[in-house]
Amino acid sequence: MFNLNPSIKIIMIHLILGNTGSGKTTYAQALKKKTNGIVFSIDKWNKTLFLPDKLDTDGLEWFLERIERSESLIMDLIMQLEDSKTDSILDLGLSKFEHREKFRNFAKCQGFEIRIHFLDIPRKKRLERVMNRNLEKGATFEFEVTRENFDFMENWFERPTALEMTDGIVVKDEQSR
Repeated sequence: MFNLNPSIKIIMIHLILGNTGSGKTTYAQALKKKTNGIVFSIDKWNKTLFLPDKLDTDGLEWFLERIERSESLIMDLIMQLEDSKTDSILDLGLSKFEHREKFRNFAKCQGFEIRIHFLDIPRKKRLERVMNRNLEKGATFEFEVTRENFDFMENWFERPTALEMTDGIVVKDEQSR
């Protein structure tokens, strides 16, 4: 989509994706400063809204259903941000092609621009970050990610295709922090 009138700001939806420990939340916060956008971080939503009620028997489907509900509200909020011409920065995991496609279709239907930011960080570096984050419990810590969770996400994550990355931004290790 091309903005033929530069005085009219078309809002941008930034999709931040990368596997566990790639630095998505840190990157989203830095992008917020550059764009004056609003960050939607699913880890914060999960920690605040759902984790206090989670039972030991609740598994992946339990999380996915709650994430879906959260994203419905997030889409509504993005629509409201249109009036203020404010970009949205989605730190939602976006591990699957289908998940990213949902937001691409939403953006297209609403006439919003979209840009993918892929944090392509080596596994070893990401694992080190996750284990350190678990210990330090710093600014981006929302909940502990176990080694088992990390390994599961390694197989769950689908790298973006070349077509998805058209006009996208790829961030390599040295650029991510």
